[in-house]
Amino acid sequence: MNAPAEPAPAPGRPGAIRLGLRANIAQFTLLVAVNALVGGMLGQERTVLPLLAEQTFHLSAYTAALTYIVAFGVVKAATNFFAGTLSDRFGRKPVLVAGWLFALPVPLLLIWAPSWGWVVFANVLLGVNQGLTWSTTVIMKIDLVGPARRGLAMGLNEAAGYGALAATAMATGAIAAHSGLRPQPFLLGIAYAALGLGLSVLAVRETRDHARAEAALHPAPDNPGHHADLTTAQIVRTTSYGDKALSSASWAGMVNNLNDALAWGLFPLLYAAHGLSVARIGLLAALYPAVWGLGQILTGWWSDRVGRKHLVTAGMLLQGAAIGMVAAGTSFPVWAGAQILLGAGTALVYPVLLAVIGDVAHPAWRARAVGVYRLWRDGGFAVGALLAGALADAYGLTTAIWAVAALTAATGLLVAVRMYETHPRV
Repeated sequence: MNAPAEPAPAPGRPGAIRLGLRANIAQFTLLVAVNALVGGMLGQERTVLPLLAEQTFHLSAYTAALTYIVAFGVVKAATNFFAGTLSDRFGRKPVLVAGWLFALPVPLLLIWAPSWGWVVFANVLLGVNQGLTWSTTVIMKIDLVGPARRGLAMGLNEAAGYGALAATAMATGAIAAHSGLRPQPFLLGIAYAALGLGLSVLAVRETRDHARAEAALHPAPDNPGHHADLTTAQIVRTTSYGDKALSSASWAGMVNNLNDALAWGLFPLLYAAHGLSVARIGLLAALYPAVWGLGQILTGWWSDRVGRKHLVTAGMLLQGAAIGMVAAGTSFPVWAGAQILLGAGTALVYPVLLAVIGDVAHPAWRARAVGVYRLWRDGGFAVGALLAGALADAYGLTTAIWAVAALTAATGLLVAVRMYETHPRV
């Protein structure tokens, strides 16, 4: 199938606003780089923080050790919601810059934290940073590319963020193995925050007018519940449970990030309990987001050609199988294979769910719909940390991992039954 042509300039302002990837390639590429720095801020924690909880702060209960993920998830989820509303009201760029200002203290707090409470507070700030910056880069890319390349745009955005997360997780694991858990691994975070803020202030341009230009070209929706002038409350209802595709995407996103909380918080502890070195744990922690990140370039593009629903279904089922492999495994090769499969499954899901939101939501309220979706999706961090931590404390690590594997597979079946295909040309 040939890809649809990229839209012409918006009527009434010839040449002023052009939608499409080629027409906005310089700004799009800059935003990809900015989102890589956003992912790197999260990657500085992936290997080191679970080990800090156990070895430096001596937290023996899994639920207590995962409090930083709960704090991160709750704050990021709430911030995602407000990021969409604020970007509609004040513009995308001010929200992006504000997000980077919240990032500046995070690595310093992680370096100097005298108690676990300071680590939790650092993750509150990190949640605000991630919610504002990642949500805004998503919205800005959707603004720029228009409908023709939406899946590819989301694939490139998420690939940059999670590729940088993986590279940073591996780098901090290697640094920690050589120099200790603090302070050297977190020096990367200081550089990321400074560079991200500088690029956002000096080089990023506002994209809200691109969304307005697309809205002017947008046909009247067949579904009266999807017209342009929905209130924020109506958007919340539509995205959360009213529309079958939007609500299925929101649930699948939440379970996906529930899995990520498990991988972030408990997998390193499982590997350490089996005697793996910090360097090997860092490699495993990097392998899953590396495959996830790189795979999204393909899967986002693929969904523009074959549709969204079947990729999401297959991805959730593959994630469930991979998590089961982690639970059943006892050796580095088995876990490495499971991490690769988990990354592939997540790549099938992650950018495609964002493309679903972009397909269904009207441009006039799309930013707020993205915010609601990301509220549910990143709420999965908190739900996953609480659920997995409670199960691990009560029944052990392996049982907690098996339970999440079963939930993930069930979600794949739910998507297969409930979600309708959203790509306009499939």
